[in-house]
Amino acid sequence: MNQIFDYPDLWRDALVGTLILFFGGAAIALVLGFLIGAMRVSPIPVARAVGAVYVNWIRNTPLTLVLFFFAFAVPLLVPVPRGSYLVLAVCGLGIYTATYVAETLRSGINTVPVGQAEAARALGMPFTQVMGLVVLPQAARSVIPPMMSVFIALLKNTTVAAGFSVVNLGNIRANMSEQGENQMVTILIVMAVFVVLVLLLAWLQRVLERRWQVAR
Repeated sequence: MNQIFDYPDLWRDALVGTLILFFGGAAIALVLGFLIGAMRVSPIPVARAVGAVYVNWIRNTPLTLVLFFFAFAVPLLVPVPRGSYLVLAVCGLGIYTATYVAETLRSGINTVPVGQAEAARALGMPFTQVMGLVVLPQAARSVIPPMMSVFIALLKNTTVAAGFSVVNLGNIRANMSEQGENQMVTILIVMAVFVVLVLLLAWLQRVLERRWQVAR
């Protein structure tokens, strides 16, 4: 534990960086993923095509290449303030994870009986109301476990941003090595931190499942 107590600033910055990457990426992934998931089941052929192209293109691209694009290509296309790699990494993680959120949501939508959507349309509801009031609330309840798995993967993927000068738990080993500390001990501490964070997400999953199960 001396590594933590002797270098509290390094560990604090690394943990904060990881949490920013996770929560920022999760927020983008949820918003964009819900939008793409709705497009994937839209009755409009163009919307379905755009959603399919987005999912198949981004999901089949390695995350490292996605972050490469945001780190080196985006600054050439749009004016980006210097030192904003953290923001670019958050965007890259969010856009990448949104494909998995969209597919998870689409699988949940497919579990909702078709008759419910047809009944809503028979009442005169447009597609947006059918999805927002009838289909998505039921689909969201059924996809809590796989959706939490997506966010656990996102939490682990935050370490990839360490290769792009973004401070997080993925590059604290190098910092500890520069201080002459035992790298194996550093790795074990990082592993323990991730285990705690994953257990917190698993606890949140159980809470949501119990609460939404009662809401049924």
